[in-house]
Amino acid sequence: MRTALIGAVDSTRVALATMADAGHPPAALLTLPPTRAARHSDYVDLEPLARSLGVRVVHAPDVNGDDALAALAALEPDHVFVIGWSQICRAPLLAACGRGAIGYHPAPLPRLRGRGVIPWTIVLGERESGSTLFWLDEGMDSGDVLDQACFPVAPDETAASLYAKHLVALETMLRRSLDRLARGDAPRTPQDHDRATYCARRTPADGFIDWRRSADEVWTLIRASGAPYPGAFTFRGGERLVVWSAERVHDRRYHGVPGQVQAVDARGALVQCGDGDHVLLRDVQLGAGSGGASALKVHERLGPDVVALWERVMREPRN
Repeated sequence: MRTALIGAVDSTRVALATMADAGHPPAALLTLPPTRAARHSDYVDLEPLARSLGVRVVHAPDVNGDDALAALAALEPDHVFVIGWSQICRAPLLAACGRGAIGYHPAPLPRLRGRGVIPWTIVLGERESGSTLFWLDEGMDSGDVLDQACFPVAPDETAASLYAKHLVALETMLRRSLDRLARGDAPRTPQDHDRATYCARRTPADGFIDWRRSADEVWTLIRASGAPYPGAFTFRGGERLVVWSAERVHDRRYHGVPGQVQAVDARGALVQCGDGDHVLLRDVQLGAGSGGASALKVHERLGPDVVALWERVMREPRN
């Protein structure tokens, strides 16, 4: 079986290593050059691993472009695996796959098609998630299912811990699917499109913490936005403060306003939310530097400087 692999993130790394270990290494890896690393917050430079496995590397900023299509045509692959890639594969690319292209999606399709699925899983309070290998068509995550593995989402799940679960599921599915693909008897189970749901693309701005929200909502956003994603953030004075981890604290001894730091100790900084409950900030980053939450000051307020904004508005000329 002759294959190619397209991707540029940690799930691609797992796929590449698993395919090689299972005796089905791809003939080539199509991946982003390091100069395009900003496209994925979880980008991984896969060239060293690929070359150590004897896999040819093709840098492909656009897999639907002429150069990438020519490289695939020259390979004449039976299957192309698209794992960890943000572009939709168009008809010419799909036509270059002799027996079909296979995609990977970190959700139990047909639910949660689209982008930013791991953060959305946490934000939506899902209690079960799953990974899916599926046959690519020209739609968005709509092709027949090749394999699927489901697992529970913990009440305190973080983006990092959920990401790790998906990587384990991906390896498991690949190991039990590769031989079936080689034999030509891999399943194609149609999705129930009436059950499909869709996730919108998320941007770093979606990690903004609105301290007027409940403590549960703030804690959930922090868990969903952390590594390998850009992180939830607020402001301290005029400087951006990224919150990488926090705990939900049920403590109503303190009374203040949303975003106010109520206590600071070696564990972190306790911040009040809109419902009067609190989150304990554990790991924070101020500006481009770093620093623990214990550096915050009791009674200071986090969030936009409303007074400064108001003064700036009042100074603006009127028509």
